[in-house]
Amino acid sequence: MKISSKVEDSAWEDLKSLARESKQSISGLLTEAIREYVIRRRVRPEVLRHLDSSIAENEELGRRLAE
Repeated sequence: MKISSKVEDSAWEDLKSLARESKQSISGLLTEAIREYVIRRRVRPEVLRHLDSSIAENEELGRRLAE
C-alpha cells in the first residue's frame, strides 16, 4: 500500500542512514517499524478483561487508597 506522510527531516535522515547501514529498503524498515509499534500499543482483550475483574474485586481497596 502506498502512503504519504510528513516526517521531521532529522528522523528521515536517520531512517535513510539506517537503511544504508543495514542494506534494507526504507519501505521495509517502515513496514517493520509499523508492525512493532502496533504490537506494542495494542492491548489484548483478555488483558482488559482481567484488569476489569481485578478492579471490581478490589473496589474497596481502591476507594481506601484514593482517600
